Amino acid sequence: MFPFRSTAAPRALAVALALLALPFLSAHAHEGHDHGAPQPPVSKTIAPRGEASSAAFELVAIPRGDALVLFLDRFATAEPITDATLEVETPTGPATAEPAPDGSYRLPAPWLATRDPKADHLDLVVTVTAGADVDVLPLSVAMPKPAEPAPTGHEAAHDAGHEGEGWLHRLTEGLTDRIAARDPGAGLAAAGGFALGLAAMGLMRAGRRAPVLAVLVLAATLVLGATAFAHEGDHPETGAAFVPSPTDLAQRLGDGAVFVPKPAQRLLSLRTQVAAEGAFRRTVSLPGRIIPDPNASGVVQSSVGGRLAPPPSGTFPRLGTKVRAGEALALVTPPVQRVDLSDMRQRQGELDQQIAIVQRRVDRYLKLSPSGAVSQVQLDEAQDELKGLKDRRTALDRIRQEPEVLTAPVGGVIAEAAAVAGQMAAPGQMVFQIVDPAKLWVEALSFDALTPASDATARLADGRTLALAYQGAGLADRNQAIPVQFAIQGGSEGLRVGQFVTVLAATDAEQHGLALPRASVVRTANGQDVVYAHTSAERYEARPVRVAPLDGTRVLVEAGVTPGIRVVVQGAELLDQVR
Repeated sequence: MFPFRSTAAPRALAVALALLALPFLSAHAHEGHDHGAPQPPVSKTIAPRGEASSAAFELVAIPRGDALVLFLDRFATAEPITDATLEVETPTGPATAEPAPDGSYRLPAPWLATRDPKADHLDLVVTVTAGADVDVLPLSVAMPKPAEPAPTGHEAAHDAGHEGEGWLHRLTEGLTDRIAARDPGAGLAAAGGFALGLAAMGLMRAGRRAPVLAVLVLAATLVLGATAFAHEGDHPETGAAFVPSPTDLAQRLGDGAVFVPKPAQRLLSLRTQVAAEGAFRRTVSLPGRIIPDPNASGVVQSSVGGRLAPPPSGTFPRLGTKVRAGEALALVTPPVQRVDLSDMRQRQGELDQQIAIVQRRVDRYLKLSPSGAVSQVQLDEAQDELKGLKDRRTALDRIRQEPEVLTAPVGGVIAEAAAVAGQMAAPGQMVFQIVDPAKLWVEALSFDALTPASDATARLADGRTLALAYQGAGLADRNQAIPVQFAIQGGSEGLRVGQFVTVLAATDAEQHGLALPRASVVRTANGQDVVYAHTSAERYEARPVRVAPLDGTRVLVEAGVTPGIRVVVQGAELLDQVR
């Protein structure tokens, strides 16, 4: 049935097949596409490891070569422990792990190379001593499977001979139908490959299995070459993926959980907290702004209108300059109107005339007083009248020339300044505002009545929080809200008067839930608030939650998390970026 019985027939067939496959080989490796390079990995793998935990500790062990690397953390907080003693019961006896510079512990393990190849795990017992805490942790470490030896050439050829017929039928049947449906020319090439397949089957039935592999390879090349030639640029996505060696990289798993190895946890400084339920007073969020303390601040105003001039020091104080109480800050020279100037000149003339008359009387009394013609009482009265007239004349001149001195009412820092040389200042106009930066208040608008014992905190735009002490509330509404004032306790560095803040004040109403730091809540791309639960030593799962404000540093989780779960409270935003 098959004409391939002679010895020369296989040789001629091989030459013909090689010549026939050359065009398709060049078409398959066409310009611009390197099909010899491996595809990028479609998924990451995780190196074998083992973990154990107790109420105090969490331990992870990773085989690396001829050593076992161990990482020890606090169970509740995920804080690394680098000064503990780890005694391990190994197959060869007890051994102590030595601390490493990276915060891990290294245990030489030459027995890893002599273990049973069929064993898929290794059971160890680790005794941990960290200060006053001592615990015994049973540890089961998953072991990598040994590599399977590759089959020899004779075995491969024998297996290929037995399985060649079925594989060839499946290959040519599927590819011929798919290619012929897209391009008739490609269908002819696939038909040629199918004919070569029949020839290979004839060789196998004739008992000649040596040329079988060459025929099968050329037949597959012919069919694949027809696919590339007929559909240039169409590369199916179902090619075999390159499987990388096991690696310990932070990655998001298929179920949405995040795998973060212990070394990466140290770099990200991930910390956790065990969620506990409690009763807390209801908190309201109020808009507020920073104001100066009325008892430690003041304004500098001109009592009369006039022209501003620098103080005796020669320059106006700049913004941020520290001043003392009573220090001269500016001068105000009141202007004199033409009508006033005429009246003042008339008054000056009258005073000069009265001064001259009284002066002559005093001189006459001085001459008559020694002879007794004028009493001493008359002389004294004349001298007093002369002195009063001169004082009035001097005061009148001083009004025209002496400016008003503007002084600082309190000590502090110049917060606002509106002084320019030559500027006309109206009566009551604020020229300087002085504020003590160490004594600041916060004024908020509340729609609910707050009790004097209400605890309150203020949150700034940069995330900082300020402790507040209740000072009082107004009896008159302002924009249908009650103004409430609080004093800032503690440091007030970097704060500015007029800066907007969010005041979180507690009310008498109580609510139940889980209190967590604000940093533990992450908002995802779809706007959902989530927290990350630390479900195992190196696994984190996102849990959608509903939260409400509690104070400046904490939120109240009303739903989504149950008590006893370890929640990431530091580094959650970094954890959310792992892909």
